[in-house]
Amino acid sequence: MKAVIQRVRCASVEVEGKPFSEIGRGLLILLGVGAGDQPGDAAYLAEKIAGLRIFEDDAGKMNRSLSDAGGSALVVSQFTLYGDCRKGRRPSFTDAAPPERGSEIYGAFVSELTVLGVPVRTGSFGAKMLVRIENDGPMTLIVESRPSPIAAPREYTAG
Repeated sequence: MKAVIQRVRCASVEVEGKPFSEIGRGLLILLGVGAGDQPGDAAYLAEKIAGLRIFEDDAGKMNRSLSDAGGSALVVSQFTLYGDCRKGRRPSFTDAAPPERGSEIYGAFVSELTVLGVPVRTGSFGAKMLVRIENDGPMTLIVESRPSPIAAPREYTAG
């Protein structure tokens, strides 16, 4: 699984031009589910994100987690995080989970966050959505449940 998390002052989702969900202070989580992801990936990622100390304490240090800061999470499905742009000009999404499996693992992630005590709102899985955010920081991180396959390093020669 892959997640792009953004610390926000507020975030909202519209579906078909109508308000769908919104949060105040917290995290917008764009969540991609890969073809091989399992419920264990959802549990790992939820625990990791819920515990990240990326909110400021009274001294201005990033020392508080989402729960410590009293924030909420807005989780939006984002299969395009698995877009592979290495060949050609059109991304390939073959590494993304099929919709039925993606929805299942997405739901498991939302459930895991809820069990951890995080107030969660969601987008509409598979829908075309308008996502609005007021990024706080900006603070944006990429978190994954398993290491990304990395191509062999290229040698650099000054030329």
